[in-house]
Amino acid sequence: MDINNDLPSCVQARFKSDTGEETGSPLDLPLTINKDQLTLICNALLKEEDKQFLFFVKDTEITSTLHEALDLAKLNSEEVVDIIYQQQAIFKVRPVTRCTSSIPGHAEAVISTCFSPSGNNLASGSGDTTVRFWDLNTQTPLHVCKGHTNWVLCISWSPDGSKLASACKQGRIMLWDPITGNQIGKTMMGHKQWVTALTWEPYIRNPECRKLASSSKDGDVRIWDTVTGQTVLSLTGHSKAVTCVKWGGTGLIYTSSQDRTIKVWRADDGILCRTLEGHAHWVNTLALSTDYVLRTGPFHPILDRLDSTNDRTILQQRALQRYEETCHKGEERLVSGSDDFTLFLWLPEKEKRPLARMTGHQQLINDVKFSPDTRIIASASFDKSVKLWESTTGKFITTLRGHVQAVYMVAWSADSRLLLSSSADSTLKVWNLKTKKLELDLPGHADEVYAVDWSPDGTYVASGGKDKVLKLWQH
Repeated sequence: MDINNDLPSCVQARFKSDTGEETGSPLDLPLTINKDQLTLICNALLKEEDKQFLFFVKDTEITSTLHEALDLAKLNSEEVVDIIYQQQAIFKVRPVTRCTSSIPGHAEAVISTCFSPSGNNLASGSGDTTVRFWDLNTQTPLHVCKGHTNWVLCISWSPDGSKLASACKQGRIMLWDPITGNQIGKTMMGHKQWVTALTWEPYIRNPECRKLASSSKDGDVRIWDTVTGQTVLSLTGHSKAVTCVKWGGTGLIYTSSQDRTIKVWRADDGILCRTLEGHAHWVNTLALSTDYVLRTGPFHPILDRLDSTNDRTILQQRALQRYEETCHKGEERLVSGSDDFTLFLWLPEKEKRPLARMTGHQQLINDVKFSPDTRIIASASFDKSVKLWESTTGKFITTLRGHVQAVYMVAWSADSRLLLSSSADSTLKVWNLKTKKLELDLPGHADEVYAVDWSPDGTYVASGGKDKVLKLWQH
């Protein structure tokens, strides 16, 4: 391309991370520099090997050369141009396109399904009172775990993937061994009504994976020592049912309730740090910006295949490093979804006031999740839509429309490029985040789809619902 003589051939530019940190001093860059060359410079400045980046100048992505992304007419020759770089996920998750197996087994609706942190194991909980493990290699049932006497409402893998906790409508919590299918230890009893959510102490806090927190309709949150089966702490303070509990990476526990509040507790001693108020109705759901990195902990979808170790100290360091890279300015953000049709964005470690109130849904909010790279929040609602929001500001991005009934759940691909939603309309839908459009429609279930999970390594999607069938989807 011919650059007119009176226009500069170089500009002074400075690299900045998408979180605002300046990288190196300003450089003189030719306008003909392309994306690959910018990547080389950025890797050199960051002392990295070969990370992939997206580059932006004034919100315009540099897809070929710097010249094409810049508005030269408005360029002041004295000005230093900021080139913002965003690190891209190393691996790319391919969209799931087909159902590779429909596995019967459950005698009632599948209420929850969840892959282990490494992505190698899969479990589900059902209204038939059983927990089931499934063999991903042969795509057949592996173990049926009997012990609960009522609906299994929630399941949760320990951060090292060695055990699965399940909780039922009776308020009982049990632990299972995924290899043998046997119960581990004794049943944990104490809740007077059903358990609404389970969360383990993060691996970065303790690689022994002993402590588990549960929230219940009885208004209490309990922290259990899973080895002794005893309650270590009872967090009491909510005046109505507790709907969700999250255990953050900084030693705080977050709980949401039908009393319209969110409470922040210190995990070590159960002291209430602060109460977050603002919602006008029940708070149904919570998500942390660090959910994905806390879920996968020491397991990295790529590194594990190259270098596996059983040393807990090394694994804890690895998990901690991933956690710190994910935390925006070292802070966990929290988003809450409510029956009042709104979402709130919080900096719960230090602020009582919300960062943003996110409005636009026409019905109550069922589920909310941060993308693994923490940049985007997706919310699912009874209004048949999924909405996307900027995770640092809460600013509305777009609405994903396509479902014809309530959307129950969303799940992100590990590279944050795709989003999956499950609905009462019996379909799953895969959305492309680049185009903000529907990528694939996945019909196949005979009834409402309550539960969906995308494996942390991106290989499989599992879904379940009212038709009692567990489905596995692959590319």
